[in-house]
Amino acid sequence: MGLLDRHLGFLTALREASLPVSLAEGLDAVHALVAIDLADRESLRAAYAATVVKRQAHRAAFDTLFDLWFPPVTGSPETARERPAYDDPELRRLRDELSRLLLEGDDAALRDFARKAVGAYGRGSGAPGGNGRGSGQWFSYQALRVLSPETLMAGLLAAVLTERGGLDEKVARRTFTRRIERFERFVAEDVRRRLAEENGPEKVARSAARPPLEKVDFLRATRADLAAIRREVQPLARRLAARLAHRRRHGRRGRLDFRRTVRASLSTGGVPLTTHHRPPRPHKPELVVLCDASDSVSSFAHFTLLLTYALREQFARVRAFAFIDDLDEITRFFAPGADVVEAMTTMTREARLVWVSGHSDYGRAFGVFEDRYGDAITPKTSLLILGDARSNYGALNLETVRRLAGRARHAYWLNPEPAADWDSGDSAASAYGAVVPMHECRNLTQLAEFVEMLA
Repeated sequence: MGLLDRHLGFLTALREASLPVSLAEGLDAVHALVAIDLADRESLRAAYAATVVKRQAHRAAFDTLFDLWFPPVTGSPETARERPAYDDPELRRLRDELSRLLLEGDDAALRDFARKAVGAYGRGSGAPGGNGRGSGQWFSYQALRVLSPETLMAGLLAAVLTERGGLDEKVARRTFTRRIERFERFVAEDVRRRLAEENGPEKVARSAARPPLEKVDFLRATRADLAAIRREVQPLARRLAARLAHRRRHGRRGRLDFRRTVRASLSTGGVPLTTHHRPPRPHKPELVVLCDASDSVSSFAHFTLLLTYALREQFARVRAFAFIDDLDEITRFFAPGADVVEAMTTMTREARLVWVSGHSDYGRAFGVFEDRYGDAITPKTSLLILGDARSNYGALNLETVRRLAGRARHAYWLNPEPAADWDSGDSAASAYGAVVPMHECRNLTQLAEFVEMLA
């Protein structure tokens, strides 16, 4: 593959991984390549990063794809060995070498050792490939299972804690845990490099690069993703609040002030060259949130409530209700000054959300809401429903939803499932969507755009 083809393929892979790369930025990268030594791989990485990476959150996906499209030169390929027994002298030697490298913390040496380990033990068994490059696929799990770096922790701690003036045990354990994680990352990087060499970087790129945090689907997020998204909510809320405040200060003008306009026109012979307007009336909507708190969509409801309450000052009033097959008001858990994460935990423990089955029952929840809290919906209210519209084949109670939506100023439904999955199985998305406009809201970007529009 020539440099131009590799450059174009790399930019295409970045865009497919949801990193925004414009044509102008691609040209900037080309100009940057002229100014560096192309044989210096780290200079090449830095040149691309400086021209196409806009946010720190995008850097991990960029690095993953860069390693696929511009892999390091490693010399002749290693030959995979049979998986050794734990009493194999060669394996003992390798584990001793890995232990020494973890003690030293030399990343360059760890990366080189990871390359050797993958070459020796990383290829799985299988039929010979059509490219004649050996049998089976490359797996990071296989090499890591053989070396088992996590089982070296006791020896590593003993080596540093027995020394006079050694590290504190917690500090040492945290240090070695990070070094082991880096080694595991080096193994994964080398496996991806080998797969790209054998199958082409385009094929590997589709599964190797994780989307940026703001594009991660709520329903597919890992525990680490959820923790990172939670940290992003408050900065996002501050940015949205500043944007909304600016729009209210400099937004559209109020209604025409006819008397001032006519009076001003007297100086121009009665021709109203300049119009005068009354100050605009600031409008802050009241908000009522109904959220499905069942396990299938709880993370989505969690982040929507987080963002909504982080922006509570942008609304005249916010009331929140949660349901599974029963419904309870949860506004009391989100008092001003309360930690929203703790409030969510308390809500899960104390709110009355389960009636009989503990499975989502939208029809019953809407009926209970109208009976108990129907007066919460007024002509000033924006009604926001959060859920996947999967009611386990129960009654939908569409007439109640129609009455509630009819009393509200606006009504919206946010569904965290991809639109392609609506109406599959027990989904009643189209039935509810015919009554309340339903919007796909799968990630933090879509959620922020909707909340900004709502406020």
